[in-house]
Amino acid sequence: MQGKVVLVSGGAKRVGAAICRRLHAAGANIALHYHTSTHEAQALQDELNALRTDSVASFSADLLDLNALPRLVAETISHFGRMDGLVNNASSFYPTPLAEVSEQDWHDLLGTNLKAPLFLAQAAATELRRTKGSIVNIVDIHAERPMQGHLVYSVAKGGLRSLTLGLAQELSPDVRVNGVAPGPILWPEHRDWNDEQKRAAIVAQTLLKRVGEPDDIAKTVAFLLQDAPYITGQIIAVDGGKSINN
Repeated sequence: MQGKVVLVSGGAKRVGAAICRRLHAAGANIALHYHTSTHEAQALQDELNALRTDSVASFSADLLDLNALPRLVAETISHFGRMDGLVNNASSFYPTPLAEVSEQDWHDLLGTNLKAPLFLAQAAATELRRTKGSIVNIVDIHAERPMQGHLVYSVAKGGLRSLTLGLAQELSPDVRVNGVAPGPILWPEHRDWNDEQKRAAIVAQTLLKRVGEPDDIAKTVAFLLQDAPYITGQIIAVDGGKSINN
């Protein structure tokens, strides 16, 4: 990854921050996208730039604003002179039982999880073709097995799964496109997930009987970006075996 430039959406905290740290440690320069997590983005930028000067730049954008997406890609290329990778990590997540689904829920969840990855890929396509780059989308094991009470999120991730495969076709042979489907890694911040019994039941469904770490996702992203030149159109589940055990 030496000299490569990777744009990571939602890179300021949680799994996104782990991805930034892992790619940076591999030698990549990072374009760190954030929306409202200004403090976290600045802290991570300072942390990584202290390790390697001018290796990280952060850019704020609302991914629901279509005009912001080509600007985000253009800012990355303008700052670093190139772009070799795109990690579509940013995601909204919260419950949407059928009886409570609103148009705003659809707009938000489909916007961050599906619409933004599509239009970021569109904006980056010319440059990624030039650099023979790669895209990694953070999907979800619930793209194939919908999560009870999270109807719109599951639909959005199902769309992202299809988008990943479709982009692999559209951008071949120059750009590889793959996905990572996390299982239980970090518990969601929504209050519905504070129930210890609910958490324990999910852990029990994994073959490894434990939750994963953010770096488990980050390592898989790094593998797909740097060590998988003959892999495209694939989605790797990183879920402790949960997806085959329920």
